[in-house]
Amino acid sequence: MTFVLRAALAAAVSALLALPAAAENFKTAFPDVYSQIDTQYQAATGALELQHGTIKLSDGTAEIALPDAFYMLNAKDARYVLETLWGNPPDDTILGLILPKGTTPFDGDWAVTLTSDPMGYVSDEDADSYNYDEMLATMQKDAQDGNAERTKAGYPTVEIKGWAATPHYDKATRKLYWAKRLQFSGSEGETLNYDIRVLGRRGVLVLSFIAGIDQLPAVEAAAPEVLKMVNFTEGNRYSDFVPGVDTVAAVGIGGLIAGQVAAKTGLLVVLLAFLKKGFVLVLLVGGAVLGKLKSWFGSKPAAVPPEPLPHAQAEDEPPPS
Repeated sequence: MTFVLRAALAAAVSALLALPAAAENFKTAFPDVYSQIDTQYQAATGALELQHGTIKLSDGTAEIALPDAFYMLNAKDARYVLETLWGNPPDDTILGLILPKGTTPFDGDWAVTLTSDPMGYVSDEDADSYNYDEMLATMQKDAQDGNAERTKAGYPTVEIKGWAATPHYDKATRKLYWAKRLQFSGSEGETLNYDIRVLGRRGVLVLSFIAGIDQLPAVEAAAPEVLKMVNFTEGNRYSDFVPGVDTVAAVGIGGLIAGQVAAKTGLLVVLLAFLKKGFVLVLLVGGAVLGKLKSWFGSKPAAVPPEPLPHAQAEDEPPPS
């Protein structure tokens, strides 16, 4: 009997440990906001799961230990927010979206996208050898050189105004962060591009803040917690690298920082392009999404109209102001 009881107890403990992170749905967490959502988006938005606690990625390679001040949407729900609510193109690399507790995707607050890049093991041997002033000058030239291509593709031009946070790499935790101040054509204010990379055995975890430059103090306050919460699991950590077996990335620390400039500058470019072209998804009565987009890019939100705005404008019409 004792053996049976011990076995039952062990099974119960194992079951508890295997439980997924606690979650509540959007409808329950934000009933007042839910009641204002356009009916065609209400059911899907209301079903969004706000995850809390420790969350392991579906492939088991990493986990996110969320403090009480944050919640996370899983890959499916994150893509719904990014693509349906915020109007971004489909992106199957999205693993999650982290937001401050008490905020919704309709607020003008910051959010953090989580993706991974299986580029291989990134050597950090040269991490202390970079001159970040020289790197910034090179990145600024690369951005300028790429503006003709951006214009041709229908994107706004971009100027890198400077560092919002000088690159910093922590060899003990194998984590890197930096932030740039960006100026897009057609935007009144600057945009913040704040990035984090977590180095692992076979690649990096990519965390990108979506925020306006005026939110830099809030992002800087949250960044240390975000840095701590995301880690690779045993067997996938940087220290688990096997020379001669695992793939080595073609870039080092400097390449992680400067590499994305020649292509695009993340979700913010796409979001600004939508705003500039006048594509406005009105999901809340009164156009709350428009206010969110404008808050990211330095424009003042329009006064709340008594009726919802149309779903989209013609491309040759000026964006709302």
